[in-house]
Amino acid sequence: MILGLVQGPAELLPISSSAHLAMLPGLLGWDPDELDPELRKSFEVALHGGAALALLITRRGEIRTEISEFDLRRASVLLLSFLPAAAFGYGFERIIESRFGGPRSTAAGLILGAVAMALADRSPQVRGRGEADWKDGLALGVAQAAALIPGVSRNGATLTAARMRRFSRDQANLLSRTIALPVILGAVGLKGARLAKRGISRRQARWLAIGTATSFASTMAATDLIRMVERDRALAPYSAYRIAFALLILTRLAAGKSIRDAE
Repeated sequence: MILGLVQGPAELLPISSSAHLAMLPGLLGWDPDELDPELRKSFEVALHGGAALALLITRRGEIRTEISEFDLRRASVLLLSFLPAAAFGYGFERIIESRFGGPRSTAAGLILGAVAMALADRSPQVRGRGEADWKDGLALGVAQAAALIPGVSRNGATLTAARMRRFSRDQANLLSRTIALPVILGAVGLKGARLAKRGISRRQARWLAIGTATSFASTMAATDLIRMVERDRALAPYSAYRIAFALLILTRLAAGKSIRDAE
């Protein structure tokens, strides 16, 4: 329930929800060994699924507008923003999880992503709605692929790419939200198929259901508040938070505290 409540606001802000889900159990002193690595990752994807369902509901007006105005340009942006992440995730997901899922690499991803986001936000805001083309879609797709590395943040990476392409902050946020759903839903479908194939116990199924439900509720509750906050907000405060969270992880490691690793 706690992780589900964290997932909503963390998913909507560029602070890496995956880093929070991976690191909070260790920081809070929980025992991570109750779940095997595959089920832990499936649990995280289930939380993303709950958030995605909430986004489908709260963003139904934006989605209807996008569908009504759908054309070849929008199709190219959506397709090219999806394919790199889908291909990279399907081909290298297990390697990434095993080699880059530890606390040090997660902290590094948080810090590097924070620096890139702050630098990108210095770009001029000269592009607006309806100006994204296939090159922008490809840049966003590469950003989403890079965000598979823990700590980088999908939202943060896509905002960084959009601001580097000189989109205004509100349009960068809109682009980030628009291209998020296909990737999240694809990951949920892939993990769901694997879980169905291997099977899980009733107790584990309850964990997944509770996490998904609380993630859905927290995303619904946080959407309006975060939409007001992010409308034209500089990305520097989020960069500062990411660096502070990374330093907390590294400080706990230096102090010899147990933080869950990937293996």
